[in-house]
Amino acid sequence: MTTGLADLEPAQRHRAIADDFAKYVAATDDWDAQSPVEGWVARDVVRHLVEWFPSFLADGGITLESSPSVDDDPAVAWAAHAGAVQALLDGGDAQSEFTHPRAGTYPLSTAIDMFYTADVFMHTWDLARSSGVTPELDEQFASNLLAGMAPIEEMLRSSGQYGPAKPVADDASAVVKLAAFIGRDPA
Repeated sequence: MTTGLADLEPAQRHRAIADDFAKYVAATDDWDAQSPVEGWVARDVVRHLVEWFPSFLADGGITLESSPSVDDDPAVAWAAHAGAVQALLDGGDAQSEFTHPRAGTYPLSTAIDMFYTADVFMHTWDLARSSGVTPELDEQFASNLLAGMAPIEEMLRSSGQYGPAKPVADDASAVVKLAAFIGRDPA
Protein backbone atom coordinates (compact mmCIF):
# COMPACT_ATOMS: atom_id res chain seq x y z
CA MET A 1 0.00 0.00 0.00
CA THR A 2 1.17 3.51 -0.66
CA THR A 3 2.69 5.05 2.44
CA GLY A 4 1.74 8.49 3.58
CA LEU A 5 -2.01 8.28 2.95
CA ALA A 6 -2.60 10.89 5.64
CA ASP A 7 -0.57 13.40 3.62
CA LEU A 8 -2.53 12.98 0.39
CA GLU A 9 -5.36 15.12 -0.93
CA PRO A 10 -8.80 13.43 -0.96
CA ALA A 11 -8.68 12.50 -4.67
CA GLN A 12 -5.20 11.02 -4.34
CA ARG A 13 -6.11 9.19 -1.13
CA HIS A 14 -9.22 7.66 -2.69
CA ARG A 15 -7.25 6.53 -5.73
CA ALA A 16 -4.61 4.85 -3.55
CA ILE A 17 -7.11 3.20 -1.20
CA ALA A 18 -9.48 2.12 -4.00
CA ASP A 19 -6.54 0.68 -5.96
CA ASP A 20 -5.38 -1.21 -2.88
CA PHE A 21 -8.89 -2.58 -2.33
CA ALA A 22 -8.94 -3.61 -6.01
CA LYS A 23 -5.82 -5.74 -5.43
CA TYR A 24 -7.73 -7.75 -2.83
CA VAL A 25 -10.77 -7.92 -5.12
CA ALA A 26 -8.56 -9.39 -7.86
CA ALA A 27 -7.03 -11.88 -5.41
CA THR A 28 -10.38 -13.14 -4.10
CA ASP A 29 -11.01 -16.70 -5.29
CA ASP A 30 -14.07 -17.50 -3.19
CA TRP A 31 -16.74 -14.80 -3.13
CA ASP A 32 -18.77 -16.90 -0.70
CA ALA A 33 -15.97 -17.09 1.89
CA GLN A 34 -16.91 -15.76 5.32
CA SER A 35 -15.64 -12.27 6.06
CA PRO A 36 -14.85 -10.89 9.53
CA VAL A 37 -18.21 -9.09 9.45
CA GLU A 38 -20.84 -11.33 10.98
CA GLY A 39 -23.28 -12.54 8.33
CA TRP A 40 -21.22 -11.21 5.41
CA VAL A 41 -19.27 -13.15 2.83
CA ALA A 42 -16.56 -11.60 0.66
CA ARG A 43 -19.11 -10.55 -2.00
CA ASP A 44 -21.07 -8.66 0.68
CA VAL A 45 -18.05 -6.51 1.52
CA VAL A 46 -17.94 -5.28 -2.08
CA ARG A 47 -21.74 -5.02 -2.17
CA HIS A 48 -21.75 -2.81 0.92
CA LEU A 49 -19.29 -0.33 -0.58
CA VAL A 50 -20.97 -0.28 -3.99
CA GLU A 51 -24.51 0.05 -2.63
CA TRP A 52 -24.49 2.38 0.39
CA PHE A 53 -22.54 5.28 -1.02
CA PRO A 54 -24.78 6.19 -3.98
CA SER A 55 -27.69 6.60 -1.54
CA PHE A 56 -25.55 8.78 0.73
CA LEU A 57 -24.69 11.04 -2.20
CA ALA A 58 -28.28 11.08 -3.47
CA ASP A 59 -29.43 12.35 -0.06
CA GLY A 60 -27.27 15.39 -0.79
CA GLY A 61 -28.41 15.80 -4.39
CA ILE A 62 -25.52 14.04 -6.16
CA THR A 63 -26.16 11.19 -8.58
CA LEU A 64 -23.39 8.63 -8.87
CA GLU A 65 -23.18 6.63 -12.08
CA SER A 66 -24.64 3.20 -11.38
CA SER A 67 -22.44 0.13 -11.29
CA PRO A 68 -22.99 -3.36 -12.68
CA SER A 69 -24.36 -5.97 -10.30
CA VAL A 70 -22.05 -7.29 -7.60
CA ASP A 71 -23.85 -10.62 -7.98
CA ASP A 72 -22.80 -10.87 -11.62
CA ASP A 73 -19.15 -9.91 -11.12
CA PRO A 74 -17.83 -8.23 -7.96
CA ALA A 75 -14.59 -7.16 -9.67
CA VAL A 76 -16.37 -5.43 -12.55
CA ALA A 77 -18.82 -3.81 -10.12
CA TRP A 78 -15.98 -2.55 -7.94
CA ALA A 79 -13.99 -1.16 -10.88
CA ALA A 80 -17.01 0.73 -12.23
CA HIS A 81 -18.00 2.06 -8.82
CA ALA A 82 -14.48 3.13 -7.82
CA GLY A 83 -14.09 4.81 -11.20
CA ALA A 84 -17.34 6.75 -10.77
CA VAL A 85 -16.30 7.96 -7.31
CA GLN A 86 -12.86 8.92 -8.63
CA ALA A 87 -14.50 10.88 -11.45
CA LEU A 88 -16.40 12.91 -8.85
CA LEU A 89 -13.18 13.62 -6.97
CA ASP A 90 -11.28 14.53 -10.12
CA GLY A 91 -14.11 16.66 -11.51
CA GLY A 92 -14.72 20.36 -11.27
CA ASP A 93 -17.39 19.99 -8.58
CA ALA A 94 -15.14 18.28 -6.02
CA GLN A 95 -14.82 21.49 -3.98
CA SER A 96 -18.50 22.43 -4.26
CA GLU A 97 -20.62 22.41 -1.14
CA PHE A 98 -22.29 19.09 -0.32
CA THR A 99 -25.00 18.98 2.32
CA HIS A 100 -26.19 15.68 3.70
CA PRO A 101 -29.31 15.88 5.90
CA ARG A 102 -27.71 13.87 8.73
CA ALA A 103 -23.98 14.31 8.18
CA GLY A 104 -23.76 18.07 7.65
CA THR A 105 -22.16 20.34 5.06
CA TYR A 106 -18.67 19.87 3.63
CA PRO A 107 -16.85 20.31 0.35
CA LEU A 108 -17.84 17.25 -1.71
CA SER A 109 -14.26 15.93 -1.71
CA THR A 110 -14.10 16.16 2.10
CA ALA A 111 -17.42 14.34 2.50
CA ILE A 112 -16.25 11.54 0.22
CA ASP A 113 -12.95 11.34 2.06
CA MET A 114 -14.43 11.31 5.56
CA PHE A 115 -17.39 9.04 5.06
CA TYR A 116 -16.54 6.83 2.13
CA THR A 117 -12.79 6.56 1.53
CA ALA A 118 -12.21 5.79 5.20
CA ASP A 119 -14.85 3.06 4.94
CA VAL A 120 -13.09 1.50 1.94
CA PHE A 121 -9.84 1.54 3.93
CA MET A 122 -11.44 -0.25 6.89
CA HIS A 123 -13.26 -2.79 4.70
CA THR A 124 -10.02 -3.66 2.94
CA TRP A 125 -9.24 -5.55 6.16
CA ASP A 126 -12.49 -7.51 5.82
CA LEU A 127 -12.03 -8.45 2.18
CA ALA A 128 -8.42 -9.50 2.63
CA ARG A 129 -9.20 -11.53 5.74
CA SER A 130 -12.02 -13.35 3.91
CA SER A 131 -9.24 -14.81 1.74
CA GLY A 132 -7.04 -15.57 4.76
CA VAL A 133 -4.66 -12.70 4.02
CA THR A 134 -3.54 -10.03 6.45
CA PRO A 135 -3.60 -6.80 4.44
CA GLU A 136 -0.74 -4.36 4.36
CA LEU A 137 -2.47 -1.13 5.36
CA ASP A 138 -1.01 2.29 6.14
CA GLU A 139 -0.29 2.38 9.88
CA GLN A 140 -0.36 6.17 10.22
CA PHE A 141 -3.68 6.47 8.41
CA ALA A 142 -5.12 3.71 10.61
CA SER A 143 -3.85 5.57 13.67
CA ASN A 144 -5.44 8.80 12.46
CA LEU A 145 -8.79 7.10 11.85
CA LEU A 146 -8.71 5.50 15.28
CA ALA A 147 -7.85 8.82 16.93
CA GLY A 148 -10.80 10.45 15.18
CA MET A 149 -13.25 7.66 16.01
CA ALA A 150 -12.32 7.04 19.65
CA PRO A 151 -13.91 10.27 20.98
CA ILE A 152 -17.23 9.40 19.32
CA GLU A 153 -17.15 5.71 20.18
CA GLU A 154 -20.50 5.72 22.00
CA MET A 155 -22.24 7.34 19.02
CA LEU A 156 -20.62 4.91 16.58
CA ARG A 157 -21.59 1.86 18.60
CA SER A 158 -25.15 3.06 19.18
CA SER A 159 -25.56 3.57 15.41
CA GLY A 160 -25.33 -0.19 14.97
CA GLN A 161 -22.62 0.21 12.33
CA TYR A 162 -19.87 -1.15 14.56
CA GLY A 163 -19.80 -4.20 16.76
CA PRO A 164 -18.29 -4.28 20.21
CA ALA A 165 -14.57 -3.57 20.32
CA LYS A 166 -12.36 -6.63 20.58
CA PRO A 167 -9.41 -6.83 22.97
CA VAL A 168 -5.91 -6.42 21.60
CA ALA A 169 -2.46 -6.14 23.12
CA ASP A 170 -1.25 -2.67 24.04
CA ASP A 171 1.64 -3.07 21.61
CA ALA A 172 -0.57 -4.13 18.67
CA SER A 173 -0.15 -2.21 15.43
CA ALA A 174 -2.47 0.68 14.63
CA VAL A 175 -4.10 -1.39 11.88
CA VAL A 176 -4.86 -4.22 14.31
CA LYS A 177 -6.14 -1.75 16.91
CA LEU A 178 -8.42 -0.15 14.31
CA ALA A 179 -9.78 -3.53 13.20
CA ALA A 180 -10.46 -4.44 16.83
CA PHE A 181 -12.06 -1.06 17.51
CA ILE A 182 -14.58 -1.54 14.70
CA GLY A 183 -15.48 -4.97 16.04
CA ARG A 184 -13.21 -7.31 14.10
CA ASP A 185 -11.31 -10.08 15.83
CA PRO A 186 -7.74 -9.60 14.59
CA ALA A 187 -6.85 -13.14 15.64
